[in-house]
Amino acid sequence: MNARKAWLILHGKQALNAEVRAAVHTLRERGWELAVRLTWEAGDAERLVEEGLAAGYPTLIAGGGDGTLRDVVEAMIQADAQASLALLPLGTANDFAHAAGIALNPHEALQLLDVAPVPVDIGLAGERAFLNMATGGFGSNVTANTPEELKKILGGAAYLLTGLSRFSEVRPAVGHFRGPGFQWQGEFLALGIGNGRQAGGGHVLCPEATVDDGLLDVCIVPAAHDAVGTLGTLLSGGIRGLQSVAISARLPWLEVDAPEGLDLNLDGEPLESHSLRFMAKPGALRLHLPKRSPLLHHWSGVRG
Repeated sequence: MNARKAWLILHGKQALNAEVRAAVHTLRERGWELAVRLTWEAGDAERLVEEGLAAGYPTLIAGGGDGTLRDVVEAMIQADAQASLALLPLGTANDFAHAAGIALNPHEALQLLDVAPVPVDIGLAGERAFLNMATGGFGSNVTANTPEELKKILGGAAYLLTGLSRFSEVRPAVGHFRGPGFQWQGEFLALGIGNGRQAGGGHVLCPEATVDDGLLDVCIVPAAHDAVGTLGTLLSGGIRGLQSVAISARLPWLEVDAPEGLDLNLDGEPLESHSLRFMAKPGALRLHLPKRSPLLHHWSGVRG
């Protein structure tokens, strides 16, 4: 088998991206056999993952944003794929790529194909997979309701603008959280369950999360008297102020009961539930990351 083979699943909106075309051409000149397939509608990523695996490609590449990455990851997990995965970040926020230290330049990102993949954890929300983060409460509503056109114009700042414009709609959610040695219940404004560290265009909710520790980092922002001020801290990226009021834990699993319902966002995928179990699936995916990626436990500086 030719090990220098990769199957690129590229978001259809990036089909005419000149930088991507040039990076693909360069990779082929270096001796890589690189097949490119485009997504067009829901379900395409799963189908293309299956086709790439059936064709014997040892490495898949997710070319798109966090949502494309999630779709590809979930399809690989469902197929129990032995292939490795690389990321070509082309989205608006690219939250996982930023936290992992993956370059946004296509030429540089694809150089990670020459770096040996490492086992990383996957997060599960029920049966749905996520690589980066599950968010709930106000933050997930902001992500879900930010217009695509605004994202094109402002990039990650679009999430901040949308959040500021929706402050009048703020109302806390109610939840009961249970995990090994952990329990909390009450009203909360935002929730982050992280395999990665940030979501919604750079909002850091789980600053010490790593992808290879077999655990999920949990951040719950309790409802406060000054809800607008608390969310202003969250949306402006004031992580030190946020962490001073947040409830944090690091757990292999977490059960959430929300009697009034909970709106969630899994790396861009909306999900509604009243009761859900989150868990980490250790070492479920082999991922091409920078050797000193901040998300790797050995280099993160996180103790424990």
